[in-house]
Amino acid sequence: MALITEQLRQHADLKPGDEDWLHLLVGDWQLVADLAFADLVLWFPTGDGSYVALAHVRPSTSHTSFHTDFVGERIRKDLRIMVDEAWQTLEIQRSTAIPSTEIILGQPSVQAVPMAREGRPIAVITTHYDQSPSRTPSNLELVYRQSAEDLLVMGTRGLWPDFASPTGSRRGAPRVGDGFIRLNTEGVVEYASPNAVSAFRRLGAAEVLQGQPLAELTMALVRNRRVVDETLPLVLQGKMPWRTEVEFHGVTLSLRAIPLRDAKRRFAALVLCRDVTELRRREKELVSKDATIREIHHRVKNNLQTVAALLRMQSRRMDSPEGKQGLEQAMRRVSTIASVHDFLSKGLNESVKFDDLMDRQFRLIVEIASPEQRVTTRREGEFGMLPADLATPLSLVINELVTNAVEHGLAGRDGTVILHAARYRGADARNWLKVVISDDGHGLPPEPRRQGLGLQIVQTLVSGELSGDIQWLPAPDGGTQVEINLPLDIERR
Repeated sequence: MALITEQLRQHADLKPGDEDWLHLLVGDWQLVADLAFADLVLWFPTGDGSYVALAHVRPSTSHTSFHTDFVGERIRKDLRIMVDEAWQTLEIQRSTAIPSTEIILGQPSVQAVPMAREGRPIAVITTHYDQSPSRTPSNLELVYRQSAEDLLVMGTRGLWPDFASPTGSRRGAPRVGDGFIRLNTEGVVEYASPNAVSAFRRLGAAEVLQGQPLAELTMALVRNRRVVDETLPLVLQGKMPWRTEVEFHGVTLSLRAIPLRDAKRRFAALVLCRDVTELRRREKELVSKDATIREIHHRVKNNLQTVAALLRMQSRRMDSPEGKQGLEQAMRRVSTIASVHDFLSKGLNESVKFDDLMDRQFRLIVEIASPEQRVTTRREGEFGMLPADLATPLSLVINELVTNAVEHGLAGRDGTVILHAARYRGADARNWLKVVISDDGHGLPPEPRRQGLGLQIVQTLVSGELSGDIQWLPAPDGGTQVEINLPLDIERR
């Protein structure tokens, strides 16, 4: 849930940690909205006697009371009186007669809850929910709303949210609707929602949770496990606001504890649970596939390096200069492809940090092509992340063109080879990559030269696999400039 921060930073009374605490509150208040079956709105003073809504959350356990969002709006006059009172007294203010044209059904019940830290008001939460007299609330509703009230009262004393609460991004965080358990101070189950009972039955627990110590019941199931999260007993007793997981018989439950405290002691605890068996199974499959893909790239790289070594050995036994040169060129091309697979074997996806690859390859290509020349290299711009199906042919193209610039453009002389890359938005609204390889050598020949194998490879790769175009031009300061333009966001042929 996003939080408007401009108004916060204009308020001079905030102390260190207050803004982070409000962000933590908004990151976790879906829990209260679901338990209260109510919309929650976070109000903050504007400095001129009014309040502005910084955030708004709707319950996932019930219908919302409002069509539109309050965020960014100033508070209504009738609601401001109650919010003002809550801000000044640091006590919850309740009302059942706040009119609103935006209410969908029923008569709204509203309360203003001051959120405080160290005895100072930081903001005010208003809760908006319907009181329907048509039926008697169920036991589930009563326990949910009592738990929401307990959390809000903790907020007025600065006891909730807790900075020790889990904020990690691991998927599968349990929610109220997934499974809800309320414990007493001894860790005994006072109430368990039907979803919670079903989740623990899948784990192998008894059909009835109510009246049983949750920690003892669960630890009995996993006593023979070699590895058990050491935080599990503390979470199951509701002593610490942590998150953990328990796995047994192929079933995995994600658990989160929220201790309920007053100024002196912990008087109860909430435990949320969620069956994440299928989610964890898929994650393990993805990890296994990632490891397999990396291993494949690693083996391909090793095989290509072996091929390159064999070509090198064969070239040393060749008497024909043409044959020896051909094998050396083949070895260089195989080594270029191996370098791409080496980079892919170190990552978790099928993309390459092409700039890192070129930092290593560019100078190496020049050194191999110019053992008796002094050639300076310079790389400009950024390629960025490129998919493997583009990185491999592009690295081959750059290899051929740089080699050609050294062997022909700078033939018999020292000089400089520059590799420049830039991304741009084309007239067709697509993203393009421009690659320019230039030298300060002899320049283009007066008459077209017969294309060798290297330039034929370049033409084929650029027009075929890269779906781009290439042109040879005179460099502005003398020499030759080769310019390649290729689209980035199309499906390759």
